[in-house]
Amino acid sequence: MLAIGLMSGTSRDGIDAALIETDGEGAVTPVAFHAKAYDDGFRMRLAESCTRAMAMDTPGFEPLIASVEGELTELHVEAVADLLGRSGHVAEDIGVIGFHGHTVAHRPDRGWSWQIGDGAALAGAFGIAVVGDLRSADVAAGGQGAPLMPVYHRALADGLAKPAAILNLGGVANITAIGTDGDLVAFDTGMASGLIDNWMQAQGDAAYDEGGAVAALGQVNEARLAAMLADPWFDLPPPKSIDREAFTIDAVLGLSLEDGAATLTAFSAAAVARAIDHLAVRPACIHVAGGGRHNATLMAMLRARTGLDVVPVDGLGWDGDALEAQGFAYMAVRSLLGLPISFPGTTGVPQPMTGGVVFKA
Repeated sequence: MLAIGLMSGTSRDGIDAALIETDGEGAVTPVAFHAKAYDDGFRMRLAESCTRAMAMDTPGFEPLIASVEGELTELHVEAVADLLGRSGHVAEDIGVIGFHGHTVAHRPDRGWSWQIGDGAALAGAFGIAVVGDLRSADVAAGGQGAPLMPVYHRALADGLAKPAAILNLGGVANITAIGTDGDLVAFDTGMASGLIDNWMQAQGDAAYDEGGAVAALGQVNEARLAAMLADPWFDLPPPKSIDREAFTIDAVLGLSLEDGAATLTAFSAAAVARAIDHLAVRPACIHVAGGGRHNATLMAMLRARTGLDVVPVDGLGWDGDALEAQGFAYMAVRSLLGLPISFPGTTGVPQPMTGGVVFKA
């Protein structure tokens, strides 16, 4: 089946749209990929929506969030249209769209995870069935609702030597460990680029630290780093997940632009090192996907703090920018087939379970 996957991630930089052909099991063939960037105004409104959602006891109507949801859905419609045009396919060729939406608040501790985006409107725009709301069933069953990528990572990594580890560096970081028997252990490790981006936007008048160039000029403030790592969340055993808003840049306020960037980058790397300690068997290599792999300073700090070989997934022939969007296309097909997308070792659900809500065209 040809399937489209859409991802608006915690980095809040835009929409990733991927087209793959898959049977929802071992067969996966990437077909096309397109990234649609958000403009600065929408990015700011989306960030404010996340702040407001995190302050709410339960998901509900909030005027700004409702307005942003409408904008977000329209931008996803444009992203699908762009992807179809670039791929040479028409809507009638596509079996399903996996629509993640955007997580405005992730609160499994309160029994919910909130992704905005109108799946019914997206289905109606193209006459293609849409699978959305992919996390709620997992959370309702007692799971963390994240991470969901491990089932796709396992499909891609079939030929890799095991144990294998795949690290995704978005706004938040998560790791998938695949054992010699194919068993999955996965969890969020902490922040990836989220706090670094916040720091650069607040203090440096830049959207992000391109290539880690600013952090490379700074010195890590080890005392402030230790204070951030003292958060008890890091000692919790997996599976576990975390919201991007769980940490702030307050811990590095007063540092220079360069030292703040260096310290926050080290925070992301050190959190991954702590995560590796939770694994039963240390991998020999960490394969890295997501935008954070383009940050040379972060990648160097990951090597130094884990003591492992840390390499981009692109060396495996995978597209490290497209992986999450591809994964949601893959999960949409699995959802239609009733196959599991989350597991006890990945989200903490009692047994493997499928998920997603189908919006018919």
